Amino acid sequence: MEPGVELHGATRKTYIFVWLGLLLLTAVTVSAAGVDLGRLSVLIVLVVAGIKSTLVLLYFMHLKYERGFLFMLIMPGTVFLLVLFIGFVFTDIVFR
Repeated sequence: MEPGVELHGATRKTYIFVWLGLLLLTAVTVSAAGVDLGRLSVLIVLVVAGIKSTLVLLYFMHLKYERGFLFMLIMPGTVFLLVLFIGFVFTDIVFR
């Protein structure tokens, strides 16, 4: 790491573990796409995508270390958009 660059409380080890977790979750997504589980496969993929996006938001976008107003402004909006998009996906599935 370059001198003077702060990691907001996280170490390289943390970032490596988060990255490895994202790789593992990507493998779960690819595996779930290859197995026919019916409607359950869509649910699994969406849950994994939610977990992956949460990891990216918290660690790589440093929202875990934000305090106060900025955190309270960004997280509810992000969760709202996630629920909205998941709702669109399930609406499309129901009305096919």
